[in-house]
Amino acid sequence: MRILRRSLSLSLITMALLAVCDAQQNPAHQPTKQEHVTQLASPDQAGQKPTAKNSNGNILPDTFGGWTLKNPPQISKDPAIADSTNPDLLKEYGFTDFEGATYIRDGHPLNIKAARFQDATGAYGAFTFYKSPEMLNEKIGDQGYSLNNRVLFYRGNILVDAVFQQLSAMSAAELRELAGDLPLPGGTAGNLPALPTYLPKKSYDKNTARYILGPNAFEKLQAGLPVQYVNFSKGAEVVMGDYNFSGTSARLMLIGYPTPQIAEEELKKVESAEQTHQLGTTPIALRRSGPIVELLLGGVSQADAKSFLDQINYDADITWNQNTYVSPRDNVGNLIVGVIMLAAVLCGIAVVAGVAFGGFRILIKRLFPDKVFDRPEQMEIIALHLSDPVKKPGDSA
Repeated sequence: MRILRRSLSLSLITMALLAVCDAQQNPAHQPTKQEHVTQLASPDQAGQKPTAKNSNGNILPDTFGGWTLKNPPQISKDPAIADSTNPDLLKEYGFTDFEGATYIRDGHPLNIKAARFQDATGAYGAFTFYKSPEMLNEKIGDQGYSLNNRVLFYRGNILVDAVFQQLSAMSAAELRELAGDLPLPGGTAGNLPALPTYLPKKSYDKNTARYILGPNAFEKLQAGLPVQYVNFSKGAEVVMGDYNFSGTSARLMLIGYPTPQIAEEELKKVESAEQTHQLGTTPIALRRSGPIVELLLGGVSQADAKSFLDQINYDADITWNQNTYVSPRDNVGNLIVGVIMLAAVLCGIAVVAGVAFGGFRILIKRLFPDKVFDRPEQMEIIALHLSDPVKKPGDSA
């Protein structure tokens, strides 16, 4: 029995020593390899922040769709760096800054130029200036077009021109990812102009719409009308597009002004110049709809021109910035209901007061009969004596 006890004690001591040795060699909180990687990757535990896609703080991201910046991007606020041929035109559209970068993936370069404008109106206008009719429509950003290895699109107030060395089946998807990484403007700066929506779709030649905000773009696009008859100094904006009427080409030009009065004045100038043959030999059909002056330039018959222009009608969008509901104070129905309730309350008060006063008199008369009310010395009766005979003059008393 003693031997068994000693053997059991030795076994327990041996197990305890082995446990201590194992604890020294393999600490209880020693992380595994996977646990160690997870801890280092956690920003909260490692004290690091994840790297932003656009660490340069400007327009283009550092990486997108597997493409990585080759060198630091070229950043400038000079429109001549973005387009040395048309810097004044970019200013008309509200150019603010430019960024150019080269991306690399699998040894192939991708050159991207991004121009930012004050609002989406400027980006859209510049987009219509640089696109060409032979381009194909692409669903990239807000609107995009492509031709061979070149893709042009805009997103918000940013216009992007991308040139691939070698296209792939995923090039469009990669640029969609890039469009999603671009910073967007806030507030009304992201709103597109309303004037292009008035261009009719019937007989329209695709990719010919141009949106113009200044004389430089107007002259470079050879609109077909002298720039002095547009008067951009009064806040004019122009949208134009080419149309085909049974083989006859024509150009529709819509000139939007801030007010209908200004549009009427400018229309009279164009009509006067057209009557005195100062606008050349090209036939012009004129019409005004609200603040929009409509011009159709081309050899279209008068009937077709009139029918075509008649379908363009200005539709004013009115936004109320004041309360349109009727307050309880100004609601006549509430006033009538209030008067009725007030009359009911007053009638109720009168009934209660009458009952209280009558009950009080009855109670006092029962408790103190002929002492407080209806005392004999205070009773005065007026008798008319209607039953007494009438005395006539001459009768003796």
